[in-house]
Amino acid sequence: MIVLDLSCANEHRFEGWFASSAAFESQLARGLVSCPVCNGTEVRRLPSAPYVQTRSAPALETPPGRPSAPAQRTSSAIAASPSPAPDAGTLAPAAVAELLGALRRMAKAAEDVGEHLPEEARRIHHGEAEARDIRGAASRDEIEELLEEGIMVLPVPPLDDELH
Repeated sequence: MIVLDLSCANEHRFEGWFASSAAFESQLARGLVSCPVCNGTEVRRLPSAPYVQTRSAPALETPPGRPSAPAQRTSSAIAASPSPAPDAGTLAPAAVAELLGALRRMAKAAEDVGEHLPEEARRIHHGEAEARDIRGAASRDEIEELLEEGIMVLPVPPLDDELH
C-alpha cells in the first residue's frame, strides 16, 4: 500500500491510497482518481518524502459499548489524513470539521449498496461492475479482508440523516 500526495487542476492538495504506483497510474488513466473537494479528474502526483513504517499498524478498534461504524467506499482514490496520520490533537478543529464535511458529502453522493458493500466493492475492483462511488455497511472483518485484497474502503461517521 502506498500513499501519494496529489493535486487537482484547482490546486486542491489531497492524498490517495493505492495498492501500487501501477494501480495509481491505471486508475488515473481510467478517470477514477478525483479531487475530494471539487471532484476534478485532472490530477497530478506531487513529490513526497518516503514513509518507512517502523512498527505494525494497530488493529481497527471500536470503543466499548459502541456499534461499529458502517464502512463506506467513496472512491478508488480515498482522500485521507496524511500518513502517518497526525495526532488528532495537532489538527485544528476547523480542519477536522472540514475533512469530516468533505467525507460526508462524498458519501452522500455515493450509491448506497447497503449490506452488499463488500461484494460490490470486489466486483468493481475486478472490473465485473461499472466503476462508481459506493457506500454501505461492512463488518470490521469484511473491512480488513477488503484492505488485504488491495480494495480501499474507509469507515466514516454516519450521515446526519442516518442518526435519526
